[in-house]
Amino acid sequence: MSRNFEYLGETFQIQLINQLIVEKDFSHTILDVLEPTHFENKYFKTLVQLIKEYYTKYECSPSFETLFQIVKSEFPQELMLKILNDTIAKIQKAPTDGTAFVQEKALKFCKQQELQKAITKSQKILDSGEFENYDKLEELIKSALQVGENNKNVVDVFNDLDDLLREDFRHPIPMGITGIDNLLKGGLAKGELGVILAPTGVGKTTILTKIANTAFNLGFNVLQIFFEDNPKVIQRKHFTIWTGIAPDDLPNHKEIVLEKADEIKNNFKNNLYIKKMASDTYTMTQVKSMVRKMIADGNPIDMIVLDYIDCIVPDKNLGDEWKSEGSVMRGYEAMCHEIGVAGWTATQGNRSSISSEIVTTDQMGGSIKKAQVGHVIITVAKTLQQKEAGLATIAVTKSRIGKDGVVFENCKFDNEMMVIDTENSVTFLGFEENKEERKRDRIKELMEQRQQRLAEKTNN
Repeated sequence: MSRNFEYLGETFQIQLINQLIVEKDFSHTILDVLEPTHFENKYFKTLVQLIKEYYTKYECSPSFETLFQIVKSEFPQELMLKILNDTIAKIQKAPTDGTAFVQEKALKFCKQQELQKAITKSQKILDSGEFENYDKLEELIKSALQVGENNKNVVDVFNDLDDLLREDFRHPIPMGITGIDNLLKGGLAKGELGVILAPTGVGKTTILTKIANTAFNLGFNVLQIFFEDNPKVIQRKHFTIWTGIAPDDLPNHKEIVLEKADEIKNNFKNNLYIKKMASDTYTMTQVKSMVRKMIADGNPIDMIVLDYIDCIVPDKNLGDEWKSEGSVMRGYEAMCHEIGVAGWTATQGNRSSISSEIVTTDQMGGSIKKAQVGHVIITVAKTLQQKEAGLATIAVTKSRIGKDGVVFENCKFDNEMMVIDTENSVTFLGFEENKEERKRDRIKELMEQRQQRLAEKTNN
């Protein structure tokens, strides 16, 4: 059995040290048992030792900026300082592909090392004839097998009651749809995941873009990731919200748009990032690595809007498509919790949802496991009559935050103008009455036109 990571190569070791810094939960899991001697390069060994010492003192791994400062204070020699700084810079730019493999392989390696130590100690006890020390043997093996178990999130129920009892302890970010925000007690908070469920062509991108735009307007940093739209289309949607001008009409009002852009850039210090990614290519681990890099580069993120989850491929082939879909959603929820962001995404409804007056959770396309993960599930349905009238039926079918099972019938839902309003919804009865009234008006109009034509013929 190898005693260090030399057999895995330099790139593996660089990625592993990178993960010790950027993935706090992973570093908490492995740093107690990871040793500098596990690394081949003496500069790697030095940096890992510094990271471990920092972790022992502060119970977390240092940032890259902090590590640069530690090296500067510990190694004033110019040549050594330069080599270490260059090594840190190289680690900071480590490849993001395969990080799940690196973490898994490193943990298994450390477990094997600890188990080997435990077996060696146990053999010495057995060789000495101390058979009465069975409990000690058991504890040695059990401790080795528990390497990698993360108890970071175990909290005493009486911990930090002052913060718990604050009215705004969740710090929610509103989604911009008043009726639903009220049900969610202000919106979605960091670490929580919201899912929009709707059939194709209903307006998943519309509602997700509105959520992203609202969060930005309230001063939050937002990353909107999409797979199937052109970036210019998404940009136009945002400027339609800001200006009230239809997307296709924006070029005719260039001065207004540019003036609005200058106003926003001058008055807002936060950012709204949009990112197009290739569909069915990226895993959630790769998305997380990209987000981590953005944050490490000084671009804070409060909310991620992912349009949509069905375009992400699983990190592993679990041999079951439904299990794989559930693992993708679970990975997104874990990322939101780990990084500390509010997360929104969407998923397709199945075939039966297309003609439904109200979409329910069991009409989710693919694995129902996706529904089990989300903190909130909001469904959107549109009949042909509703599409014609610019209406939709929105329902909160699941909520771990507030009340669910609430249906907003015939809400204003204008895909073109990006307007969604639950406050002016009408009942289905009212919708049907309006439809009958429109029919009567149309018949009356046609009769008047016919009488006018007859009168014209008579006069001629």
